[in-house]
Amino acid sequence: MQLDQPLSDKEFDELDSFLLSDRSPEDAMTMDMLHGYLTAIAIGPETIMPVEWLKKVWGKEDTDIPTFKHAKEEERILGLITRFMNEVLVTFEVAPKEFEALFVEHEHEGQTLIDAEAWCWGFWEGMDLRPGSWDAIFTEAPELMKPIYLLGADEIEEDELPLVEDPVKAHKLALELEANLPAIHKFWVPRRKAAVETVKRDEPKVGRNDECPCGSGKKYKKCHGNDSAAE
Repeated sequence: MQLDQPLSDKEFDELDSFLLSDRSPEDAMTMDMLHGYLTAIAIGPETIMPVEWLKKVWGKEDTDIPTFKHAKEEERILGLITRFMNEVLVTFEVAPKEFEALFVEHEHEGQTLIDAEAWCWGFWEGMDLRPGSWDAIFTEAPELMKPIYLLGADEIEEDELPLVEDPVKAHKLALELEANLPAIHKFWVPRRKAAVETVKRDEPKVGRNDECPCGSGKKYKKCHGNDSAAE
């Protein structure tokens, strides 16, 4: 499987079908929610490794795990999710203004409108992986995050409800949201933190009162454990 290749329509439908099937946990993300989730991870303030974010695709609890028929199917589905993520990453790296959010369309009084609510729920789940680290953009550029807040937050102010309960106004918020995404990405580029990796020691740590490993016969603290001696 070419991990740098975007999903074909057939592969998209394959992943969509699996996420909606009985073999996925009840709280597994839908494709639009997953796309919002991956977008938040891709453009947010910190690099988050797949080993962490993949688990949340299936639900919030550790017991939320899919039932794969065999190892080959597991590899296939996880590969499709990885490629879905890579497509988001590459688009923002190469042409952020061409990014298209995966919103649902619906008919309302003869109009085709956009429903971005599930996408925003997913984006919010992505932010919740590193909640405190998003504070800067809410403080310095709150207007960029307002549509995501209105459409995705668990609770909003009572006087804000008309903005999301009216399908036409919610449609306009979705358009504003999509237009803001390149700017949100740009905001975090110079501030983005790399993933923190745990460094494993190949050899046990030398105690200060142990014999120095250099073979001098002195205690480590009197030899190479002494900063002045090391210089």
